[in-house]
Amino acid sequence: MQRLLLLLPLFLALFTPSLCRAAASAPRPNIVLMLVDDMGVMDTSLPFLTGPDGRPERHPLNQFYRTPNMERLAARGVRFNQFCAMSVCSPTRISILTGQNAARHRTTNWINPDNDNAGPQGPPAWNWQGLKPGNVTLPGLLRSAGYRTIHVGKGHFAPRAFEAASPAALGFDINVAGGSIGAPGSYYGAQNFDRPAKGKGKGRASRGSHAVPGLEKYHGQDIFLTEALTLEAKAHVSEAVKSEKPFFLYFAQYAVHAPFDSDPRFAAHYKDSGKSPQAQAFATLVEGMDKSLGDLLDHLDTLGVADNTLVLFLGDNGSDAPLGHEHEVACAAPLRGKKGSHYEGGMRVPFIAAWAKPDASSPVQQRLPIAQNAIQPQQAAVYDIQPTLLGVAQVAAPAAHVMDGRRLDTLLTARPDPARDEKFLMHYPHAPHRTNYFTSFRDGPWKVVYHYFPTEVSGGSHYQLFNLKQDPYEQKDLASTHPEELKRMMQGLIAGLEAQGAVYPVAKGTQTPVKPRLP
Repeated sequence: MQRLLLLLPLFLALFTPSLCRAAASAPRPNIVLMLVDDMGVMDTSLPFLTGPDGRPERHPLNQFYRTPNMERLAARGVRFNQFCAMSVCSPTRISILTGQNAARHRTTNWINPDNDNAGPQGPPAWNWQGLKPGNVTLPGLLRSAGYRTIHVGKGHFAPRAFEAASPAALGFDINVAGGSIGAPGSYYGAQNFDRPAKGKGKGRASRGSHAVPGLEKYHGQDIFLTEALTLEAKAHVSEAVKSEKPFFLYFAQYAVHAPFDSDPRFAAHYKDSGKSPQAQAFATLVEGMDKSLGDLLDHLDTLGVADNTLVLFLGDNGSDAPLGHEHEVACAAPLRGKKGSHYEGGMRVPFIAAWAKPDASSPVQQRLPIAQNAIQPQQAAVYDIQPTLLGVAQVAAPAAHVMDGRRLDTLLTARPDPARDEKFLMHYPHAPHRTNYFTSFRDGPWKVVYHYFPTEVSGGSHYQLFNLKQDPYEQKDLASTHPEELKRMMQGLIAGLEAQGAVYPVAKGTQTPVKPRLP
């Protein structure tokens, strides 16, 4: 035995370098990032929330929606039940591409394509222009490393008059249907994916400002927008595989954003649900998106690249389902709130990570092992995506590029990562929306919300404090009964904003920033 122990260093010296070289020389994986607009954590038949035993717990909304392909993907990978996004879309989208929190990149509101929408007391120096050519972006870095970078679907990275309104200016080799608009004029090809003109009479021109760009070949056809985008995504993936280049597909569904146009392929599934016509139409958008996911997974199998393709699936902000009041337990039940609000229903989104075809013998999967059919309860956020994908692709970001995100590698194994803090800062210094002029900060089980200008929504107070472990549905405000905890949380909120160089709303009629105050 002693002789074997003496020989062990020699054995490691001989074989470890070759093992390391083998891991390093593993092919770069293909990457699919499927981003669904306005899809909250409860807009699915796949349960993300867990019960006291840590196991998935189905709620009534999980019974209403039909998403078998999300269930299929989750069985191959790990899903997160504490995955946080910004409460509106453009901030999240830019966070994904940059690895930065919205407070840092300063696009803290959705981008109106034509007018600066800071709000009456919004910060004049907020980043309405969004991303710009030359910014360090995920597709740009991957393209420089030899990836074919493909954008299909919604962009919403910059206003209409600016170059970066086209994702082609941000590192994407291919852009299909991406522009400045945040929602389609219509989901119907027969309407040219455009919003009909106001007024009556035949032959009136469409308004055009909300037309989905780049899909003219489908105009006049009996085809739904989600299906047209899926056909385009599959075609461009096929071209990338044929060229023998790794690909990055950023597949940003316009669904399930309003207008709630019913997808006729699935309408019969909800007609006897007892829900309103709008809620039924929303459910058809969800199911159509899910079919798109399944079609893409099937296509990866057909092309023979599924075992070398990493799939990330997520929503960009909380639910906008038309099922109840924006500040109540309704559209994201049992969570409180919805898109644009300061409650968890506005910021919690579905997140699934999986290899399209799990294979433990795959060198690239050994580099990033992902648990199967598992739930990760530890908190993570949208800005963690960029460093994670750069890591698996073995691509380095410039040293000067500041990232707030951290790699998810350990969490993807479904184990806890004690090196990560459990903090999430969400800054919305704008109006009007479901909640105006607020910042929220999570630290472990605690969450504080600071309202810059108190209203009835905040109970007339600057402060709301919740313990999400004891009160996950935010029913009991502890701000008045836990002053020491409130002060500690507000110190963390203020420090986070200052560290990220946040901009603040201004006092009425002035340009004077209004910063949060300690209680």
